[in-house]
Amino acid sequence: MSDTKKIKTALVSVFHKDGLEDILAQLHKEGVAFLSTGGTQQFIESLGYPCQKVEEVTTYPSILGGRVKTLHPKVFGGILARRDDEGDQQQMAQYEIPYIDLVIVDLYPFEQTVADASSSEQDIIEKIDIGGISLIRAGAKNFKDVVIIPSKNEYAELSAILREQGACTTLAQRRHFATRAFGVSSHYDTAIHAWFEKSEN
Repeated sequence: MSDTKKIKTALVSVFHKDGLEDILAQLHKEGVAFLSTGGTQQFIESLGYPCQKVEEVTTYPSILGGRVKTLHPKVFGGILARRDDEGDQQQMAQYEIPYIDLVIVDLYPFEQTVADASSSEQDIIEKIDIGGISLIRAGAKNFKDVVIIPSKNEYAELSAILREQGACTTLAQRRHFATRAFGVSSHYDTAIHAWFEKSEN
C-alpha cells in the first residue's frame, strides 16, 4: 500500500527506559539504525546495539546542563521533512540532514516531581521538558511520514505492530499515534500551567 512507510532510522530520547528492550530488539532485528543522546544512547549500547550520538549529527554537544541536546535543524529537519516535497528533498541533501522515521520519547516526570513534597521549585522547573515535547509535536505534525511514540504507555502497541508488520506502519497507525501524541502534549502543558497558576497564589 502506498501509505505504508518503512522505518529506517529511529530517534530514541526517553526518561524512563523500562519496557524499551523489546522494541529495541525488534527494531534492531529489522535493521533500523538508532540515534540518541546521553543516558538513552548508553542504554541502547549496553544492550549490544550500535547507536549514533545526536551530537555526531548536529556537531554540537549537549549544552547548558543538558537543557539543549536535540534542539537543532539537523534533528528537526530529519523529522519534519516532507518525503513527497521536492524542495524539502533538495534541502535535505544540501544540508546533509538524515531522515528520521520513528521518534520515541518519554518526557521528564513533571507531575511526579510536583507530587514529591521534597522537590524544590528549581527541581520542578528542571523537569519541564523542552526538547522532548518539541520532538513529540514535530513527529506528530509529520505523521504522514513519521511514527511518533510519545510515552512509554504506547510501547506495547508499537511492539505489537513490529511483531505483526515488521518495521512498517500504515498511515492510519501513524495518525493514531499522532493523536495520542497531541494528547500527551496537551496533558503535559496543562499540568505545567496548573502548577504555575497554583504557585502564584
